[in-house]
Amino acid sequence: MSRSKALGYYITTRLLLAPLQILTIVTLVFLLLRATPGDPVDAILGGRAPESAKNELRTQLGLDLPLWMQYFRYLGNLLVFDMGESITSRGEKVWKIIWDYFPATAELAIFGIVFAVVIGIGVGTLAASRPGTKLDLGGRLFGTITYAMPMFWAGMILQLIFAVWLGWFPLGTRFPATATAPTTLTGLYTIDSLLTFNFGSFFTAIQYIILPSFTLGLLLSGIFERIVRVNLTQTMQSDYVEAARARGIQERKILISHALRNALIPVITVLGLTFASLLGGAVLTEVTFSWPGLANRLFQGISERDYPTVQGIMIFFGTIVVIASILIDILNAYVDPRIRY
Repeated sequence: MSRSKALGYYITTRLLLAPLQILTIVTLVFLLLRATPGDPVDAILGGRAPESAKNELRTQLGLDLPLWMQYFRYLGNLLVFDMGESITSRGEKVWKIIWDYFPATAELAIFGIVFAVVIGIGVGTLAASRPGTKLDLGGRLFGTITYAMPMFWAGMILQLIFAVWLGWFPLGTRFPATATAPTTLTGLYTIDSLLTFNFGSFFTAIQYIILPSFTLGLLLSGIFERIVRVNLTQTMQSDYVEAARARGIQERKILISHALRNALIPVITVLGLTFASLLGGAVLTEVTFSWPGLANRLFQGISERDYPTVQGIMIFFGTIVVIASILIDILNAYVDPRIRY
């Protein structure tokens, strides 16, 4: 099979599997949400409301139907891109909730992944450049500690140090309530500020996003540190690196120009999937820092037993992960012919 045909067959197969993956996500979210304790009607009306009022609301929401009928009704609505309305915010479409809250999560994820990549690659490169030394041991400890550290604990500690004690960064929210937010173009305050040449709002937005995104990036950087350190250590022992040393090339140039470039290839896969997962895994960060993003809204929906909102957000995040995984697989298949054969 030729290279182009093999690549085309691989891409077609991955694209055909995508709807099945999304259907699996939809089904699991729908069933698991209803398997957890709690009743959305009680969350809305309270436990002491008359039973007649509860039954009437349950009928209005369609919760009195058999589970299988609710499931197929929801699938039918999804086919026409209708995720329904929020139970607790009556009349508010789930799509509107996603549209309003997602930009804050996306901006936090972008800054977080930048911090994660810069810190992870930097520490991993330093550790691999001095194998067997204290610097290497420090890199290993850094990767283990940051990966295992609880997000809520790290967030509270960093807020205590940099916001309360030192006063370098503000606490809570995304933009001061006393100031006017930038004109909405993309929904990302930093980008919108630059596009409208509002540099005052840009620096304000940066000031508010630095601490939560740094916390998120710091705890993710351990993943990149370990990948870079392991791959760079192996690459530095390869034959072409030894040949470069024999030609008298400086060790620093060998590390950066030869070894590091090849060691970063596995980072492509991890980078794409980490960013996709980051969009849905920022719940603890947004809750800890009171960041008004979609993950925080998801937490609120879970607390209020808001079935349509939770389902819509989870399916939205799941779809992003599926799309990201397909793009990463296609990119890897293009770069590495062994994957597509």
